[in-house]
Amino acid sequence: MNGFALGLVLAAAVVHAIWNLAAKRVGDGGPAFVFLYYTVSALVFGPIAVVLAFFESPQWTWLLAAVVTAVLHIAYGTVLQRGYAIGDMSVVYPLARGTGPLLSVLVAVLFLDEHPGWLGLVGALLVVVGVLVIGTGKATPAGVFYGVLTGAMIAAYTLWDAHSVTALAVPPLVYFGLGSIGESLLLLPTALRAKASVAALWRAHRREVLAVGLLSPLAYLLVLYALQIAPVSLVAPAREISIVVGGVVAWRLLGEAQAVRRLLGSLVVLAGIAAIAVA
Repeated sequence: MNGFALGLVLAAAVVHAIWNLAAKRVGDGGPAFVFLYYTVSALVFGPIAVVLAFFESPQWTWLLAAVVTAVLHIAYGTVLQRGYAIGDMSVVYPLARGTGPLLSVLVAVLFLDEHPGWLGLVGALLVVVGVLVIGTGKATPAGVFYGVLTGAMIAAYTLWDAHSVTALAVPPLVYFGLGSIGESLLLLPTALRAKASVAALWRAHRREVLAVGLLSPLAYLLVLYALQIAPVSLVAPAREISIVVGGVVAWRLLGEAQAVRRLLGSLVVLAGIAAIAVA
């Protein structure tokens, strides 16, 4: 992976950990919280995407790509929020971030004919091992379940995103903006049925809604641009440096335990990132 692509991915990882802290603070926000932050993203990035699309010779396949990613991201956001409602961030987050790249690399190698080389694969394996070291100590079964399920959602949208911005040639900003509009519209009926809950969440957690709605797109767009210049089998695991930041955040700001275990796991992750960087 070249240095520019790695820089994009590492920046995305830090931003990703920060917005997950905001999501964890909301706890059991459920679909109402997911609707609110996707709507913020749609209001900010949707108009930009629509304008840019007219200058990029849009194809109907772009709309299909946006609809599919919207469905996958709604599933991801809902499952993640449920996990944060019942489990520690230090369990759900690293398990989600570890399962995702593991599945992504396996699919990319087995079905997409990508060949990251032995050093890249060793790095991916080290990242996954480090994530598991951090996330599986004294974890509740429900927290583990939702962490792994979230990881499966991450793998699904990562692979689809890679296909969309490469094979379908959808410009990343257009792709994300159209996807955000789709996410907000698809969740709108649910939000209308729970107007009181949505309003209460906005009043109580306005800062968290804005943080996730703005920082999540930033992290996501950085990864989309990285996917245009590096294979998904390397981008997916490299972005998992976020679990190092997330583990420190969960320990220092949320008071979650097992700091030594997390530090050891983080060192393994860093070794994996170094291997990926030179692959």
